Amino acid sequence: MYTVAQLIGGVWGAGGEGGELVVHDPADGSPVSSAPVATADEVGKAVEATRGAAAEWAATAPAERAAALHRAADAVAAAADDLARATTAEMGKPLSDARGGVEAGIGTLRQYAELAPVRGGRTLHGGTHALDFMTPQPRGVVAAITPWNDPVAVSCGLLGAALVTGNVVLHKPSERAPATGWLLAKALDSALPPGVLSLLTGGPEVGAALAAQEVDVVAHVGSTATGRAIAAAAARTGAKVLLENGGSDPLVVDGDVDPVWAAGQAALGAFANAGQICVAVERIYVHRDVAEDFAQALVDRATQLRTGPGGDPRTELGPLVDRRHRDHVHGQVTAAVAQGARIRTGGTLPDGPGAFYPATVLTDCRHDMTVVREETFGPVAAIVAVDSFSEALRCAADSPYGLAATVLTGSMSHAQRAWRELPVGTVKVNAVFGGAPGGAAHPRRGSGHGFGYGPELLDEFTATKAVHIEAPGGGHW
Repeated sequence: MYTVAQLIGGVWGAGGEGGELVVHDPADGSPVSSAPVATADEVGKAVEATRGAAAEWAATAPAERAAALHRAADAVAAAADDLARATTAEMGKPLSDARGGVEAGIGTLRQYAELAPVRGGRTLHGGTHALDFMTPQPRGVVAAITPWNDPVAVSCGLLGAALVTGNVVLHKPSERAPATGWLLAKALDSALPPGVLSLLTGGPEVGAALAAQEVDVVAHVGSTATGRAIAAAAARTGAKVLLENGGSDPLVVDGDVDPVWAAGQAALGAFANAGQICVAVERIYVHRDVAEDFAQALVDRATQLRTGPGGDPRTELGPLVDRRHRDHVHGQVTAAVAQGARIRTGGTLPDGPGAFYPATVLTDCRHDMTVVREETFGPVAAIVAVDSFSEALRCAADSPYGLAATVLTGSMSHAQRAWRELPVGTVKVNAVFGGAPGGAAHPRRGSGHGFGYGPELLDEFTATKAVHIEAPGGGHW
């Protein structure tokens, strides 16, 4: 069992007077980690202590900060197996997937260590007697509130970009993955000056207290409801907000594609990490000409998945993060059936311990059903049959979210229409996952705002200052 400690002002084991939280393995219900709960007073003191380290870290040469981040990446790599096992124990994903998340996080740290020193300002062409330029500076204190579904990869992105640009960071990992956050903080802290990184643990109340503090940036990846609460708190303090929130990402299946191949893409998008991915496929609009063949092929894929604990190397579909979340997922499925949807496979609560839920395929869905309109975040594929590609695009665009979308089509003109017309941050054509390294996008609507990835994230954590210098008396230097 993991015993988590907080890091405040360079001191491990500080705080935690708010009690203790215990995380249980979603595969069997056994306790796997305990973490202290920070009080609101401790959160305030942590912000003060972190701000005390801000000036020196901001004045550190960019190359030195980059070298520190490279060393931090080395430390994370050395702890990679421990991080992956903690992730699997706390939130249930298959160990191979957890290892992939750790590797992605290490790659992101190294990417930012390479990019940051060469990203600068620009010189302006003013009068010949003056010097004009624009220069980026650190924003100051960053509060990073990160999720449980991919805790290492997401945290490395936010923490790495914030630190290498000269900010100091208070990290609050999800209460469902505190040991993973603790192990990551230990690795990063070993390569950083004392006080540059702090770790606070606890439930939503700790995140709310942190977001309400006088910090300079609040970066959050998680639910839309929490993101909106953070934005409201930041409006009172003046902090900049970076949000990547929920989504209900559509998959459009055109009438000219192989339905079996399309079903393979849909299965990957809907069932990977038990559907607990921000850009998971949640609603599928399939042309009526291929709808039945597609649905049957997707059912075949779903029934072939091996379900089990994440630590078993044979597992393809691990448990959901906890039973409360499983109740949410099953509630949406039950409501859809009551409204006329048909369960083709799955859709039942299994007996036994843990928070397992089967890969579920629903047909006869309508665009107005909750399982289609709202985020499910579980292994549920809701299929809506449509009569045309235009209808599919209209439905895909009609959403309170705007994170990502996928289109499977053999038509280049349809592909062009899709990326131009869909009001989302990322459009993928003929592949539910993938993309070149360094890609960055702006989520829209309820899915958040601001760059969450790529080199552009470095700019989000800096403030640009314009400088005009003249010689005294209007003369020349």
